[in-house]
Amino acid sequence: MPRIADGSRTAPLPRIAGEASASASSVAVDDETMALRVVPGRRAEAGRASGPVGASGGTSTSAAGTVTPGGRAARRKAAKRRGGRRTTAVPPVERDPQRPLTRVEARRQARLRKPGPATLASRAVGELFITTGVLMLLFVTYQLWWTNVRAHAQAGSATHRLQDDWASGRRSPGVFEPGQGFAILHIPKLDVVAPIAEGISNKRVLDKGMVGHYGEAPLKTAMPQDKTGNFGLAAHRNTHGEPFRYINRLTPGDAVVVETQDTYFVYEVSSSLPVTSPSNISVLDPVPPGSGFTRPGRYLTLTTCTPEFTSKYRLIVWGKMVQERPRGKGKPDALIE
Repeated sequence: MPRIADGSRTAPLPRIAGEASASASSVAVDDETMALRVVPGRRAEAGRASGPVGASGGTSTSAAGTVTPGGRAARRKAAKRRGGRRTTAVPPVERDPQRPLTRVEARRQARLRKPGPATLASRAVGELFITTGVLMLLFVTYQLWWTNVRAHAQAGSATHRLQDDWASGRRSPGVFEPGQGFAILHIPKLDVVAPIAEGISNKRVLDKGMVGHYGEAPLKTAMPQDKTGNFGLAAHRNTHGEPFRYINRLTPGDAVVVETQDTYFVYEVSSSLPVTSPSNISVLDPVPPGSGFTRPGRYLTLTTCTPEFTSKYRLIVWGKMVQERPRGKGKPDALIE
């Protein structure tokens, strides 16, 4: 370093202010902290740093002490936000219910109330399911309840009409028209009393709660008064009066009585066939195979559907005549309680 001669020795030249400040700064720096610190000799510089920065960038401090990042454009936007827009949420103004809606408000509310396509589709599907369920319930009610009510009324009326005709002395011909009643069937064990009509038509006979006689070819069977033959009968097991619903409960020895205008014909159950095909018409033969009968006689065959509530198979019950009693002698023992 150059020195100035003062006679005996030379004095060092003073350092420039920057070098002095740098030296002082190197002495005062505390390397053990990362917080803010004041460097001796740089107070003015620190003050200048906290002031506003030029348009090129940096931060600025407002009069209120709020630090605004960015340059002049950012400060202008911040000032505009502070001055032109509220910083707190404004509660919505409730509309006066007495004030009529404007056209815009009315259209907006109408759009909000109008359901969308998905809502309409879901409603349509729901209504379809409800309608289908109601129809199915009505159909089941009709089949299981109303058909029985109507058939019982029709069968009861036919029974009373037969009894009135017999009491008045009006004799019926030996040959009966399809659908015409000519006898009354009694099954005491099952508490069944039902009129017997000619034919096995659903519409004219069976659906009216009556028991049908196989009297037409190719399924023509004998009548009770015939000296030999098989008297074949059919009836519903479920719905439409269901007179044969519980014939599966009949056991050998149970009585079945056919009441005509002049005679009581008493049959005794001998055997049954729980399941057979609907096409097995041999069960109506004069000597039915599988019945246990081995020679011609006076037999009775009851036929109905099985299992219950289906018509897939047929249930057969056979009986043989054990008594022929004129009506003038009174009821047979099977009908006396």
